[in-house]
Amino acid sequence: MKERYLHQQVVRDLKKKMVFISGPRQVGKTTLAKSLLKTDASYLNWDIPAHRESILRRELPVTEMWCFDEIHKYSSWRDFLKGVYDEFHQEHRILVTGSARLDMLRKSGDSLQGRYHHLRMHPLSVKELGITSQEDFLRLLKLGGFPEPWFSGSAVEAKRWSTNYRSLLVNQESTSIETISDLSKLELLSLRLPELIGSPLSINALREDLQLAHKTVSRWLDILENIYMIFRLAPFGSPLIRAVKKEQKHYHFDWTLVPDMGARFENLVASHLLKWVHFRRDVFGEEIELRYFRDTDKREVDFCVTLNRKPTMFVECKWSENSTSPHLYYLKKKFPEVEYTQVTAIGERSFIDKKGIIHLSAVEFLRKLV
Repeated sequence: MKERYLHQQVVRDLKKKMVFISGPRQVGKTTLAKSLLKTDASYLNWDIPAHRESILRRELPVTEMWCFDEIHKYSSWRDFLKGVYDEFHQEHRILVTGSARLDMLRKSGDSLQGRYHHLRMHPLSVKELGITSQEDFLRLLKLGGFPEPWFSGSAVEAKRWSTNYRSLLVNQESTSIETISDLSKLELLSLRLPELIGSPLSINALREDLQLAHKTVSRWLDILENIYMIFRLAPFGSPLIRAVKKEQKHYHFDWTLVPDMGARFENLVASHLLKWVHFRRDVFGEEIELRYFRDTDKREVDFCVTLNRKPTMFVECKWSENSTSPHLYYLKKKFPEVEYTQVTAIGERSFIDKKGIIHLSAVEFLRKLV
């Protein structure tokens, strides 16, 4: 496979500051980092005893570039990186990779402020894989976008990977953030969530299902988001519409967990849009967000992209070709200058209807992203 989509941006950013790459486990961060290591570079993984000793002693290799992997497991990692950067940034390039705790702990203090660029890495996508056929798109829907199951080419191996991956996140990654009193209940929550894709997430309903306190369910959802198991979208609100204010929708980075194919397709599109939004925010600094639309009259559109808090795109997902969602027409009257697209998983036609709604196949729409 060709180089990952963040490769060139990392190269550019390393010339100016440290670069932090965060994202889900096994998404390809370490592989990307090692692809950047030339002859005059060193890879230091905190989990390897010899490497850890070198970090603790501050005996760093005499190379032009240093890549620190899992350094966030070191309790003084921010002070360590601050000292290394301040002393050596003129002569050395510094790359840092990690998953949940790197991103989370990075936000909890500003001792490194102004010393790094942060890039978020996502699973493989239609654009990154160069997918042009319906057959390959449906294979991506089945196998998921994480490198190992995708390149296995096997639905059985992908399923085995997904099951093990979920167990890894629940039993190891979550406990690195917080002590969980009942991991079995957290695992039940992780099993329940994929069945709820596509609808606003009710913490009260989950609380009743799992016989837990509202505060506990809310905190556990935060943990699952912090470890990159799920991501949540807030509703889009505007004075022009009677939008709901608090209800969030959620999706999984591993969309193969979602049993219903229509909901899985919606999840895949959500993942692609979030990857594109994060790329534009991290690389270009745009004030761009991914949300969804739902109002008090139960009108709903799957996704809304906002730029500077104003809508620029509404996207509705359908499994097959059928009539245009009336909710897109409703919104078009409210926001006539915005782009409206209805995307179909197994449809192949592309056209714009008489009211200005664009109809695209999933392959054609997703190829325009990242």
